[in-house]
Amino acid sequence: MLRITLPDGSSREVPEGSTLQDVAAEIGSRLAKQAVAGKINGRPADLAALVADGDRVEILTLTSDAGLEVYRHTAAHLMAHAVKDLFGDAIQVTIGPSIENGFYYDFYSPHHAFSPEDFERIEGRMQELVDADLPIVRDEVRRDQAVELFRSLGEEYKVQLIEELTEPVVSLYRQGDFVDLCRGPHLPRTGLIKAFKLTSVAGAYWRGDEKNAMLQRIYATAFPDNKQLRTHLARIEEARKRDHRRIGRELDLFSFNEEAGAGLVIWHPRGALLRTLLEDFERREHLRRGYDLVLGPQILKTELWQTSGHYDNYRENMYFTEVDGQSYGIKPMNCLSHMLIYKSHMRSYRDLPLRYFELGTVHRHEKSGVLHGLLRVRGFTQDDAHILCTPEQLDGEIKGVLAFVQDIMGIFGFEYEVEISTRPEKSIGTNQDWELATNALMGALKDSGLEFVINDGDGAFYGPKIDIKLKDALDRKWQCATIQCDFTLPERFDLNYIGADGEKHRPVMLHRVILGAIERFIGVLIEHFAGNFPLWISPVQAIIVNVTDNQAGYAEQVFHYLRDAGVRVEKDLRNEKLGFKIREAQMAKIPYMLVVGDNEMQSGTVAPRYRNGKNLDPMSAADFVQHVQDECSRYH
Repeated sequence: MLRITLPDGSSREVPEGSTLQDVAAEIGSRLAKQAVAGKINGRPADLAALVADGDRVEILTLTSDAGLEVYRHTAAHLMAHAVKDLFGDAIQVTIGPSIENGFYYDFYSPHHAFSPEDFERIEGRMQELVDADLPIVRDEVRRDQAVELFRSLGEEYKVQLIEELTEPVVSLYRQGDFVDLCRGPHLPRTGLIKAFKLTSVAGAYWRGDEKNAMLQRIYATAFPDNKQLRTHLARIEEARKRDHRRIGRELDLFSFNEEAGAGLVIWHPRGALLRTLLEDFERREHLRRGYDLVLGPQILKTELWQTSGHYDNYRENMYFTEVDGQSYGIKPMNCLSHMLIYKSHMRSYRDLPLRYFELGTVHRHEKSGVLHGLLRVRGFTQDDAHILCTPEQLDGEIKGVLAFVQDIMGIFGFEYEVEISTRPEKSIGTNQDWELATNALMGALKDSGLEFVINDGDGAFYGPKIDIKLKDALDRKWQCATIQCDFTLPERFDLNYIGADGEKHRPVMLHRVILGAIERFIGVLIEHFAGNFPLWISPVQAIIVNVTDNQAGYAEQVFHYLRDAGVRVEKDLRNEKLGFKIREAQMAKIPYMLVVGDNEMQSGTVAPRYRNGKNLDPMSAADFVQHVQDECSRYH
């Protein structure tokens, strides 16, 4: 008999030669039926994997994220199998991972361009493979044998992947006559996949590098049952309607132009006003919390980026230029200027903490394959701040930023989740500093009563970080606020303060953003509100529409009164039908339409109509100004 340990710490004896499936059956028939894979000593494994004496064993079901990942990765293989069956040697398979709520597979074909019209055929073949309930079998072979196999199949991308591996033995997964290179694990049979749908096709460069061949990426999703699939597809359709790129065009907020360059946003008047409103809001909120406004240059000498470690650890994401024979780096971050401001004077412990805030525009070289509207751009503005404090002040400063995030997310109505990202492989600084920084972040979160998960190895190269992932109206998660704890850069830049003992001491630095990139946050706002912005940040709060030309003069008077009173107002005095002008204003998602007819002109009022069609009682222009101010005051 073998003794194994279960996730709750209990132990169980099972016969020698038992698999994970046998363990599940030993625990209970219901678990055996629901099991899709497992973990042995923390490593994912197929249900057919053997357990050994002393192993820690976990059974995965579709109620867990890990179980769903196995399910969807198996569905990716199913899709690749179907594509190969239908298109044969005209297609090469590359990689097909699971992603949140679905999966994709990248294919190379110089002759066939996939289109949504192909989806029905592919789905039909996938269903035939499900109905066949093919066993999915893991096979381990020598690396040279795998190379020979895939070369014989004409799968040169698989050959390239295998040749880059260092392991002498690689794992393959077979189902019927289809074979794929994969670490696994997978479901034991194709018949366990119950509900799936192909959703879109897009271009993707091999390895994400625009210098490589263009592949075709088919996105799809899979769920344990059709009800969950239908719910998800309805959410996808709603997301399409809310796509910030489409709404941005319709509301004339921004554009991208290849003549300007990929990933560079051109803000139109209404969009520029929207971001100005957000930026002014940010400045007010930071000043209220004791931050100082600063501003650094766009380029800094390359030697400075070498000192900081960016040149060695972040160079591939930076742009460089040369002026008078001197190399400069265009800033991808704002921290260096802030440290130079700190160094411009000798600091005392009585001066700390210092909180420097900058709406700093940065540029980063994002690969063209990942650019996506406002959500992933090359030039953007961060609501960036750096807090320099004593080690004793660190806990309070982290908690202060967390409270700041909570306040701001509450104003916009966002819920959020928290994770801590730890030291990446490519990093600088001592283990002791990293441990101190990580413990400081964890301690502040625990004291604040915030639950968090650990994201191993995804910290910044100079320190661990707290990532705040907000959830929008469709329950999608977006990375915005970040708090990074840094003991390393103050050391590299020899930052000091004079302590109460009269000696020099090293400050700690917090890098943090609240909204993150303004461009990205506006993209999230557009999709969250479907373009129906709250009144306080609507670029246009009201539009005056007259019924006939008789009221044009009065409408002009109201327009100037409201504008002088601070209402962001436009006017539509065209000789068009009232219904047509109201529909256009509703399509533009303007919160209030102020109808002016003969009655309003005679009584000196306006008739407000909300964008959802609700009519308010007629009121004077002064009362409408007060109405706008009252509604805006509820948000900030």
